[in-house]
Amino acid sequence: MATKSLRSSQGYKCSECGWTTVKWVGRCGECQAWGTVEETGVGVARTTTATAVAVPARKIAEVDATKAAYLPTGVPELDRVLGGGVVPGAVILLAGEPGVGKSTLLLDVAAKFARNEDRTEVRDVLYITGEESAAQVKLRADRIGAVADTLYLSAETDLGTALGQVEALTPKLLIIDSVQTLSSAAVDGSAGGVSQVREVTASLIAAAKRMNMTTLLVGHVTKDGSIAGPRLLEHLVDVVCQFEGERHSRLRLVRAVKNRFGPTDEVGCFDLTEHGIVGLADPSGLFVSRIKDPVSGTCITVTLEGRRPLLAEVQSLLAPSSTSQPRRATSGLDSSRVGMLLAVLQQRAGADLTGEDSYVATVGGVKLTEPAMDLAIALAVASAKSRVAISARLIAFGEVGLAGEVRPVPGINQRIQEAHRLGFTHAIVPGSPNGPGTIPKGFSVKEVHHLAEAMDLLFHGAAKERKAVPLQDSDF
Repeated sequence: MATKSLRSSQGYKCSECGWTTVKWVGRCGECQAWGTVEETGVGVARTTTATAVAVPARKIAEVDATKAAYLPTGVPELDRVLGGGVVPGAVILLAGEPGVGKSTLLLDVAAKFARNEDRTEVRDVLYITGEESAAQVKLRADRIGAVADTLYLSAETDLGTALGQVEALTPKLLIIDSVQTLSSAAVDGSAGGVSQVREVTASLIAAAKRMNMTTLLVGHVTKDGSIAGPRLLEHLVDVVCQFEGERHSRLRLVRAVKNRFGPTDEVGCFDLTEHGIVGLADPSGLFVSRIKDPVSGTCITVTLEGRRPLLAEVQSLLAPSSTSQPRRATSGLDSSRVGMLLAVLQQRAGADLTGEDSYVATVGGVKLTEPAMDLAIALAVASAKSRVAISARLIAFGEVGLAGEVRPVPGINQRIQEAHRLGFTHAIVPGSPNGPGTIPKGFSVKEVHHLAEAMDLLFHGAAKERKAVPLQDSDF
């Protein structure tokens, strides 16, 4: 048996990612964080000894993959984000701001997973809360209808006691709310500290893999929106999901930013109410205003959130500026991207925006970051400038470059099909070598290669009449 002995010495360790070095440095060589390298009494070099193999390696063809098959949670929108459900033995981290609805969502998942209405097997679920008492969790469960016979509650903040509860019950699903509230007596520091979070997470992951138990961890976020604790936390878990939502809006979005078992381009939509949280299979109506008559400065577009097309509306308002430097305000859009499009409109499309404050926003609190929204933003601003309303039956999407060219975007036909399903009849899309694909019956599509083409198509001769542009199929 081979043994390799290495020199043990005093070392330094990064408190964020665990990187070690033999001398102190101001910046971590792994995660590039400043001021996180601290002296440790543990030597950076240890003795490595080969041990006897308990379970020999097997051929990959002989491994039973059915043990890692997806288990539906009973919440279709969450299953969509995870790729079809939860995987036994997987550890999933759900992070979000305080009050966004993390606990409400996971309590609903716990109850529906425990009921298992589609199958006959019994599923025990253990919900460990370190932030509330069991009675407080029960009050919320009664309010949202999340009560099941095989759902167990435990209010614990000690890691050893929590693992004891897990060993005694051997649940199919374990929920920890939250990982920052648990602490281990074997590690110095208060709960939520870097060393405590690292130890708690590592212990829970070891238990999940050994017992083939799915584990959902609730994580806090810092003021800049990143997950609190060491970056190592995100590396250790199998899936990382972000729970997003505005405090003044009922809409909630769940995105997977890391997924070892499925896609990371899906998004789940939820409606948070006083009676619980409900998945929204078709949330497009939330992002479009319900004004009967068209108003200038608005343009409807189709964004792809993962593989899901969603209708969204961009609104723009221009007003004379009272200062020498016009104001540029945005909501739900990237301000630098909007500023670039305003410059392109002025220099490449002849829209004089000098001396005017611009306000550009989305409807319903949705955040649009896809470059395909460029054309809709530009047309909304142009509509506000000319005071000519764009037809409510038209959509527009495409990426706009600094030269004013309209570039192709992914999923052109998918966006058109979604717009047709929701009653739209016309679309302005970027020109592409393969064309827009199969066009639905009764739907007209116009391909444009430059922003000026789209503006000429919509605003030719209509600025004088101050009315919505009449769409003619002959124009498309």
